[in-house]
Amino acid sequence: MHPDRLFSPDPLTRRTARELYESVACLPLICPHTHVDARLFSDPAASFGSPADLFIIPDHYITRMLYSQGIPLESLGITPVEGGQVENDHGKIWRTFCENFNLFHGTPSGVWLESELSQVFGIDESPSAANAGRLYDSIAEKLATPLFTPRALYERFNIEVLCTTEAATDLLEAHRAIRESGWNGRILPTFRPDAVMTLDAPGWRSDIDRLSQASGVDVMDYPSYLHALEQRRDFFRSMGATATDHGVLVPETVEMDPAEAERLFQCALHGQVSSEEAVRFTAGMLMEMARMSVEDGLVMQIHPGSLRNHNQPLFQRFGPNIGGDIPIRTEYTYNLLPLLNRFGNDARLTLVIFTLDESTYGRELAPLAGHYPALKLGPPWWFHDSPNGMRRYFEQVMETAGLRNTTGFNDDTRAFCSIPARQEVWRRVSADWLAGLVVRHVVDIQDARAMIQELAAGLAKRTYRL
Repeated sequence: MHPDRLFSPDPLTRRTARELYESVACLPLICPHTHVDARLFSDPAASFGSPADLFIIPDHYITRMLYSQGIPLESLGITPVEGGQVENDHGKIWRTFCENFNLFHGTPSGVWLESELSQVFGIDESPSAANAGRLYDSIAEKLATPLFTPRALYERFNIEVLCTTEAATDLLEAHRAIRESGWNGRILPTFRPDAVMTLDAPGWRSDIDRLSQASGVDVMDYPSYLHALEQRRDFFRSMGATATDHGVLVPETVEMDPAEAERLFQCALHGQVSSEEAVRFTAGMLMEMARMSVEDGLVMQIHPGSLRNHNQPLFQRFGPNIGGDIPIRTEYTYNLLPLLNRFGNDARLTLVIFTLDESTYGRELAPLAGHYPALKLGPPWWFHDSPNGMRRYFEQVMETAGLRNTTGFNDDTRAFCSIPARQEVWRRVSADWLAGLVVRHVVDIQDARAMIQELAAGLAKRTYRL
């Protein structure tokens, strides 16, 4: 891999970018928001499985692209909800991936995959039909050794802290096992209550029963529901959590009267809530989550703007999280106004906002983050977690929001081995952006050196209290 990848072709800018990148290249990785399964680290002998288990089957970035070219998900090892024929030969799944690796050229997934293969597994050739079997055997051989267990790679990747994401009803048994094992790796949970905050979600009533069991609170009305959520937040905090996460379609917030909230909650318990009422209840609960964060100190993250499971036939066959989620236009200024009027000036709250709608960067989010003490702007996310997405973010956000009102980088991935690659892309693009400021004499090299330290690690550590 070229040592100057992702840097400007201009010689002076490239030389400055290289210097800045080298100053942070070896810093520990701060991973404040991932979807990595904590169970990978609960057993010292845990394995990633086969190369297909590691690179393909759980990664919707990969399967999404392959599916877009007509490759059936079953042939990639994805099992339909109701069962049926699925490819169980992981060597064949890997061959399909290698035969179609050209689909990833020029994409962020291609950048990550090439980095993983080279820097983690020592493979410096592009996958193809010709080398598929040899690459599979080479990776599988390494994955079977102690040097390639999840814990060993955590240490090799120089990860300082990694935060996972769990449902509000999760008992955090994997996190408890990690603690009791005596291992020094810092794997912390993040509290995500979406399933119990969305009244019309499939299985909501069952999730409320699980909330009762997990919290020890008999959830029968709105006050007991709030109490149960507070109990669960306290438990997550006792297990090291520093943040919550909320995935919503629209970041609407409202001051909801307790009587109205009780009425909506009872309607939901009896299966009689409308989709409009469910949206209003979630908007009121975002306000309650902010109130709880002011009280208990958990950083609050809102990830809006993804229309989940857009491909309904595929969702019905395979369930969620298989690549059928599509961004929508998202409004923040009016939607967040009630929450920010109530809590935006309170220094006890840290509210991190993400977007999939890049048109809001300069018009709404950068001005909001550049004004409210409680509000921080999260990094480019999901479809925009890419070299070009990062460049657009820097160009549209930093002049108005300022560096200190952003939060550095987070990985937001299930693909554990892609974490160093993703962090490297962020650090390289950050260095290249700062180098441009230096050569245009917007900032001097001393300021740029301090700024790259913040972008690489300092902002994330400070924002998430890690």
